[in-house]
Amino acid sequence: MSSSEISFDQLELAEPILKAVKEAGYEVPSPIQAQSIPHLVNGHDLLGQAQTGTGKTAAFALPLLSRIDLSKKTPQLLVLAPTRELAIQVAEAFQTYARYMKGFHVLPIYGGSSYDGQLRQLKRGVHVVVGTPGRVMDHMRRGTLKLDNLSALVLDEADEMLRMGFIDDVEWILEQTPEERQIALFSATMPTQIKKVTERYLNNPKHVKIEVKTSTADTIRQRYWQVSGLHKMDALTRILEVEPFDGMIIFVRTKTATVELAEKLEARGYSAAALNGDISQAVRERTVTRLKNKKVDILIATDVAARGLDVERISHVVNYDIPYDTEAYVHRIGRTGRAGRTGDAILFVSPREKRMLFSIEKATKQKIEKMTLPTTEDVNDQRVSKFKQKITDTLASDDLEFFQKLLEQYQTEHDVPAIEVAAALAKLVQGDEPLLLKPQPERRERSERYERGSRTERGERSRRPGDRKAKSLKDNPDIDMERYRIDVGYDHGVKPGNIVGAIANEANIEATYIGHIQIFDSFSTVDLPSGMPKETMESLKKVWVCQQSLNIAPFDGEEGRSRGGRGAPRGDRGRKPGGSGARKPRRSNESGSGRPTSRPADKKPRVRKPKED
Repeated sequence: MSSSEISFDQLELAEPILKAVKEAGYEVPSPIQAQSIPHLVNGHDLLGQAQTGTGKTAAFALPLLSRIDLSKKTPQLLVLAPTRELAIQVAEAFQTYARYMKGFHVLPIYGGSSYDGQLRQLKRGVHVVVGTPGRVMDHMRRGTLKLDNLSALVLDEADEMLRMGFIDDVEWILEQTPEERQIALFSATMPTQIKKVTERYLNNPKHVKIEVKTSTADTIRQRYWQVSGLHKMDALTRILEVEPFDGMIIFVRTKTATVELAEKLEARGYSAAALNGDISQAVRERTVTRLKNKKVDILIATDVAARGLDVERISHVVNYDIPYDTEAYVHRIGRTGRAGRTGDAILFVSPREKRMLFSIEKATKQKIEKMTLPTTEDVNDQRVSKFKQKITDTLASDDLEFFQKLLEQYQTEHDVPAIEVAAALAKLVQGDEPLLLKPQPERRERSERYERGSRTERGERSRRPGDRKAKSLKDNPDIDMERYRIDVGYDHGVKPGNIVGAIANEANIEATYIGHIQIFDSFSTVDLPSGMPKETMESLKKVWVCQQSLNIAPFDGEEGRSRGGRGAPRGDRGRKPGGSGARKPRRSNESGSGRPTSRPADKKPRVRKPKED
């Protein structure tokens, strides 16, 4: 039975997980999910060969979550990942799938994050641990991570762990786990050493190998826009105004989103319709017919609803929501550029989704060019051009005689020049909606302003967070800064590097543009460039650092006094823009970073644990 013939309902997943999966917009399992989940649900060891971006995280997370006993607050599942970025991504996926599992806890552990926060979470009890091999080993040796009740272990991207030199650490961890645990090993390739690990540690594994169909037509121009500044809906509207298109399909993840986006586009004057799995076959056929007959120009669809759709006039495909796997991307953009016709595919990518972008490029063996969003001036030029064309088309009609006589009569009666009458009529036709957008300062693309490429693009960080020098603020004293409060402090085990990393990654701000940081017991303050986009601030509110939501908000300067002394600063980082740049002395340790030597007399100094390399 192929993946296209089954649904998630048929995979024996627990009801709470099934509910979360459907809410997340998953409609049918990908090939790796359809073939892996039944084996893992039944307790078999698994060897999965699949590329990144095929949906393998859900392939192991969904079935293994179904077997978690929430009454036992000890690690029952351990996932090993090669990088901290992947560990965080996998942990977030577990949290999404387990949203209806009351009392569920997952903890990502990796080098460069606070030991204190991880220790507190481990003591409170977690069901799933996702970590890098070095930090997992460290906790196991310290006795802070006990795997006595471990029932399953996942090796994600095993070939990457081998390439990065972690395979010995992985084998050491495997040796310490219970003999009866279930193991799932996923690897894009199968080097000799990975085969040896499989033969030594896996018990009669089921083998699933997915050959991804990644061919894309050469006639399709592929571009991506990195979501920044503007809301996605506003960015989409600009593209629709400036980009010449005939018919278009916009892909979203959920059925609800198809209806909501269609309504928003219709409210902005576009002829749009929704296409999803809840629509009856009769309505679907009518909708497709309207698209073919140019009664509808834009379809907003889910992956399943658009399967097999072949409409000649589809010139553009917009991936409003990035697909869950590379194969879905190939299917999506295949709705255009068919039978030798040319087509355009546009992909919206948030900073957190850059990894999927790289996976798509790797799988399709094609570089996707970065797209510059149309400016206000571009939109206005296009609006003026279209308005002029309307005048030209109207002048070409044959029934103007009556209106010519009417205007001549008006001009004679009121002694008004013809040009003024024409201008008044143009305004009358336009109505209350202004023809031109108001000029406003265009935000530069992140590549020009706070561009911060992926870690793989820029190389590994050569310095510890404590060694950072905020050179850009010193070199650019005219940068306007604004102070914000965030809900994480020393009580949560936070360090300046944690704050810098979280804000830099989420807001895509170059780390050296993050200003003065003061860490208090229960909160911290951070200076950021003025004029941050509203959408970026909303995203930052939801970012978690040391198991605490940042909940970022402008700082009023009163917090420290309002808490009866608990707000006294215990450390800082960076320089105040335009200040002397002096720092408080730091005590040395193995990592080369530390807290200020001054601290309240009634507090014992915390012992800083060495960081993982």
